[in-house]
Amino acid sequence: MEHPLETLATAMRRHPLAVDAAIAGCLWFTLVVLPAAAWNPYEVTAAVLGTLLMVPLVWRRRAPVAAAAAVTVVGLLELGGVPDFLPANVAALVMVHALAAYGPRWAGAAGLVLGLFGAVLVATFYYAASEAPENLVLITGTIGIAVVAAWALGHLRRLRVQRELSLEERARLLEIERDQEMRLAATAERARIAREMHDVVAHSLSVVIAQADGGRYAGKTDPEAATGALEAIAATGRQALTDMRSLLGVLREGPGEEYAPQPDVDAVPALVEDVRASGLDVDLLVEGTPRPLPAGPQLAAYRIVQESLTNVLKHAGSATRAWVRLSWRDDGLEIAVLDDGRGASAALVHGGSDGAGQGLRGMVERAQLHGGRLTAGPRTGGGFAVTALLPYRPRR
Repeated sequence: MEHPLETLATAMRRHPLAVDAAIAGCLWFTLVVLPAAAWNPYEVTAAVLGTLLMVPLVWRRRAPVAAAAAVTVVGLLELGGVPDFLPANVAALVMVHALAAYGPRWAGAAGLVLGLFGAVLVATFYYAASEAPENLVLITGTIGIAVVAAWALGHLRRLRVQRELSLEERARLLEIERDQEMRLAATAERARIAREMHDVVAHSLSVVIAQADGGRYAGKTDPEAATGALEAIAATGRQALTDMRSLLGVLREGPGEEYAPQPDVDAVPALVEDVRASGLDVDLLVEGTPRPLPAGPQLAAYRIVQESLTNVLKHAGSATRAWVRLSWRDDGLEIAVLDDGRGASAALVHGGSDGAGQGLRGMVERAQLHGGRLTAGPRTGGGFAVTALLPYRPRR
């Protein structure tokens, strides 16, 4: 529950004109009405001038320059209208404060100058004839100090308002930046899921198709080979289903979220064995000493090898041989997937409609995401080559 004082402060901030009108009314009653009871005889001119000094205070925040001009005009009329200094002249100090707090900078400076000039003018006009010279200096200095104090308080108020506006603008910009970061993160996550889906589905279906074709031909002469092909198809399907569940688990909310370890470089030998079991003659070469590599580049390396071998299965044709080389260099992990087939280059040149272009684009994006690079193209003398370099540490 909000504290009553906080409620009052909130209401005052929402209705500044009403607050200024109430303050002006209180000052008018205190500085004009109450002193009028002591006037003998009752001075109508002083009451009118005092009222005119108080009325502009209602607009001291909404129109500080116009209100200050009105108070200045009334103050000049007062010099020739009444013989005594009116208590309502406090309105001048209020307007000096208002100009410094709410008016333009030039108006604040002008209010300070006019206030100091008014201090000299008031002391000279009202006290020069009846007071000693030293008292005249004291009165002038006292009024001048009051003017400077009012201006200083107004200037501090201006600084506070500017700081509050600056904080509000900063909060607004931070909110906009947060929304933009959320949108960028969502876009990046959608792209990542699309890459993962493509890699999982394309690789698994390619292996299943290769195994099914081999099992169909082998079933006529070698039932055991056909049974082995069916077992490989089942194993590949189960693994693909597991990968799909773990991938789609990040889209769920609540306690049903699922998380699973992502494949890394250590899983590449098993991947090569699965592809070899599908009928592709593929060799794995590992050069150098393995070094620590973050999880992101590890997954990228696995997916690059997976997508490259999938493309070999789909496009390289029959009687194809492939090589996978992992080279642990001084600056990063170099990946090369080569084949001696004849169909991959044609698919690249003609832009096949089966999604091969998406796979190559996804591999390039994976490498660039972790500060690396990837090139893919036909080899001299036939075949296709995919080479990538993933640095151990991302570039800053």
